[in-house]
Amino acid sequence: MTVDDVEQLLKETEHNGYPVVVSRESQYLVGFVLRRDLNLAIANAKRMVDGICGQSLVLFTSGTPTQQTLGPPPLKLKKILDMAPITITDQTPMETIVDMFRKLGLRQTLVTHNGRLLGVITKKDVLRHVKQMDNEDPNSVLFN
Repeated sequence: MTVDDVEQLLKETEHNGYPVVVSRESQYLVGFVLRRDLNLAIANAKRMVDGICGQSLVLFTSGTPTQQTLGPPPLKLKKILDMAPITITDQTPMETIVDMFRKLGLRQTLVTHNGRLLGVITKKDVLRHVKQMDNEDPNSVLFN
């Protein structure tokens, strides 16, 4: 993705963080990056790093892109990437997930299958599940 792509994503969504994958095709999980860290890193790079612009590629690895053209320099963001986010597999029982959220105070966890990202389970998802199990209307849940 380019800096413009990332900024567009930040404008169009309100998520507090984003999973980082190798590519849209492979979906292999690389890590997790927080929204605030992305915003700060992009703003700082635009002010401090010569040549960073909307067309600059955003990289979360230490290598250089294999298709490096004569375009603008890439924006390297490996420093803000959590390379060991808490993950579960698609086979993890829901009771275990609820327990993890309670004991670890999680806001989200990434769901994978053989290293590939399948999705994200948020605290709101877990609270809805708990309320459904208690036979309450999941839409009446207040999230504090």
